[in-house]
Amino acid sequence: MDELRQANVVAFKNREISGHDSLNFDYQDFFENGALALHLVGADGIILQANKAELDLLGYPAEDYIGRHIADFYPDRHVIEDILDRLSRGERIARYPARLRARDGSIKHVEITSSGHFRDGELINTRCFTADVTDLERTRTQLRQHDSTYRQILESLPVAIYTTDQDGTITYYNRAAADLAGREPSVGKDKWCVTFKLFTADGQELPHDECPMAIALKENRPVRNQEAVAQRPDGSFFPFLPYPTPLQDEHGNLIGAVNMLLDLTDRQRAEEARQHLSAIVESSFDAIVSKDLNTIIKSWNHGAERLFGYTADEAIGQSVTMLIPDNHQDEEPRILQRIRRGERVEPFETTRQRKDGSLVPVSLTISPVRNATGQIVGASKIARDITSARENEHRIRMLMREVNHRVKN
Repeated sequence: MDELRQANVVAFKNREISGHDSLNFDYQDFFENGALALHLVGADGIILQANKAELDLLGYPAEDYIGRHIADFYPDRHVIEDILDRLSRGERIARYPARLRARDGSIKHVEITSSGHFRDGELINTRCFTADVTDLERTRTQLRQHDSTYRQILESLPVAIYTTDQDGTITYYNRAAADLAGREPSVGKDKWCVTFKLFTADGQELPHDECPMAIALKENRPVRNQEAVAQRPDGSFFPFLPYPTPLQDEHGNLIGAVNMLLDLTDRQRAEEARQHLSAIVESSFDAIVSKDLNTIIKSWNHGAERLFGYTADEAIGQSVTMLIPDNHQDEEPRILQRIRRGERVEPFETTRQRKDGSLVPVSLTISPVRNATGQIVGASKIARDITSARENEHRIRMLMREVNHRVKN
């Protein structure tokens, strides 16, 4: 224990342990029964002393541990070589992460705090405190695994997602975000948004520090229902709906934010197509009516209003059978049966009834209506007034009859 006494200088400030009493301090007990693992290693790397906590940590009896080279217990040779080299140069080591192999073959994750004892410039031994951080490292590993899992989930999502710190600096973005923005954001440098340039929905340029993400961070609140338009570096534009949401720690302190960008390009195109189709339907001279499989009218254009005399408010929600005369009521069930089976209904001529009770000859074209999954949910009907056509046909027949009569005479 002479080396141990030489290697330790203990300063006592407590009057109860000072002066003559300090000479009676039990260094042997302090070394052997301390709660922290401690060992002494000679300049040649041979273990000189090890306390009970050290032996318990690795599961060795003293005779199988003391006297061996310290490197025998390090599965990572380069780690112990680095530690010994630093100590031999007089460096102090604090909380150096390392791994030790226990007697049963298990690996202990530890943090090493060590310094050398020198005499006349020559290394006599090193004293090393070993803190077992195996449970802490296991928790860190689990957190890394969870983080990796979350990142894999985010990377696999088809929607753009990115995060920032509390100052708005981007800390993460997924592949969908880069693809949508048309650029690779600079993590740790770019602020507020992953996009190149921003504009409001009405086309006004929007500074990045005034974007919804910036507002969410500055005011520490989620921002919703604020559509915007972004420009990519290649000059193309896309509309999107952001969902910036602040992130808080367990004490409610702001630590960052996450944002999801919903690309509205397809929705905008669909809306434009719908409006275009609606304009065509509304401007059509023919009556265009849609109904569900229970005969209930769902849409009614101006052509239908002109032909049948009912306004859209009067017709929508009513059964289409109100347009069918009593002697043609059997047509509708047959049509619906074929529509439900997905069969094609050939155009045909028939008679329908106006609001005022008058009858009108029409040519009907019927097509199935399908939902987004392809399921038939109704039918659309185009009814064309063929009164003039029938009158012309009647005049032609009369003219041909007159011609034939004159030829015979």
